[in-house]
Amino acid sequence: MAQTLDFANKTGLIMGASKGIGLATAEKLAELGASVILAGRSSDKLEEAVLAINSKGGAAKAHVCDVRDYSSVEATVKYCIDQTGQIDYLVNNAGVIDPLSHLVDSDPVEWSLAADTNYKGVYYCMRAVLPYMIEAGEGVIVNMSSGAANSALPGWSHYCSTKSAVKKLTEVAHNELHAKNIRIVGLSPGTVATDMMAKIRDSEINAVSKLDWSVHIPPGWAAEAVAFLCGPEGKEFAGTDFSIKTKEGRERVGLPHEDL
Repeated sequence: MAQTLDFANKTGLIMGASKGIGLATAEKLAELGASVILAGRSSDKLEEAVLAINSKGGAAKAHVCDVRDYSSVEATVKYCIDQTGQIDYLVNNAGVIDPLSHLVDSDPVEWSLAADTNYKGVYYCMRAVLPYMIEAGEGVIVNMSSGAANSALPGWSHYCSTKSAVKKLTEVAHNELHAKNIRIVGLSPGTVATDMMAKIRDSEINAVSKLDWSVHIPPGWAAEAVAFLCGPEGKEFAGTDFSIKTKEGRERVGLPHEDL
């Protein structure tokens, strides 16, 4: 049976929150009582999301942030502290799938931007938030991982390598911080029906792009898993890449797990 969660008097900072998994996560944490700060590069989409969450009784605010720029990340973290006084949960969800191309054809500028977003952006957000969590004596950081972290998929040299790097960053951070009551955990949701997955499908570049759309899970399932990892039972998985691709993982979260 899934744990009962209550995030009242908690604050979640969600990166890449204007759509997809990030938006679903912001909605879920708000539904569970948390104040949420939605961060991303699209101010219009963020404001739309905030209005929608608040119309349902949630407490949401938005801040434009580019995770590739540490000063932008610092400003977002400061905004969160100024608005709510705390950061209990950081969800590192910002990520890109471009450039979808084989290594020899890849654009070096786009490839570097992907590394700056998918890997350095995670480090930047952790680095900016951790002093506040350490001072508070608690906190949870969920780094969005992927099966790509353990794969070598054609056309995804940037994505596989950056997700692998984030997985190792999660492990090192756990070793450094678990004694300070800071939980660092990865979430590998599997393939999710988002705009990013549509782009992957259209690329036809590897086996993942050829999967039938029906096998992809809704973003809300990934959001449920984030909430689970932020709750008391999530402590068991600190330092690991928790997966909801397995029956066991979905069962722990309380997600449908038949017919896997």
